[in-house]
Amino acid sequence: MKPLTIEWIEKAEEDWVMMLKGYRARKDPAYNAACFHAQQCAEKYLKGRLEEAGIAFRKTHDLIELWNQTLAVEPGWNILQTELDDLNDYSVLHRYPGSSADKTEAKDVVSACRKVRRVIRTAFGLPV
Repeated sequence: MKPLTIEWIEKAEEDWVMMLKGYRARKDPAYNAACFHAQQCAEKYLKGRLEEAGIAFRKTHDLIELWNQTLAVEPGWNILQTELDDLNDYSVLHRYPGSSADKTEAKDVVSACRKVRRVIRTAFGLPV
């Protein structure tokens, strides 16, 4: 695996950990942060796969754009469309006043991220 791919995976795992901490906190759960880190986790895993395949990508938070690029090397990832659609807006949604995530929304977002992470880690041959 390329060194930069490994870095993308490590960064994705940091977001995974932060997502779980924010979502699972018994006192003062951080549902907004959990949703943000779920999106970031998926984004970094997609970028890691593109890096590994040598596919250039622009600086973007658009998961659908990144996913469409990965389909050239991972056509089976078409099963991730719903989850990536669900996660796509969370790079900015709930980051500013006027909108907040609740536990139910965060649960759905965490579930979507879990599936994306599982599929991508499996493709990399990494433990889930």
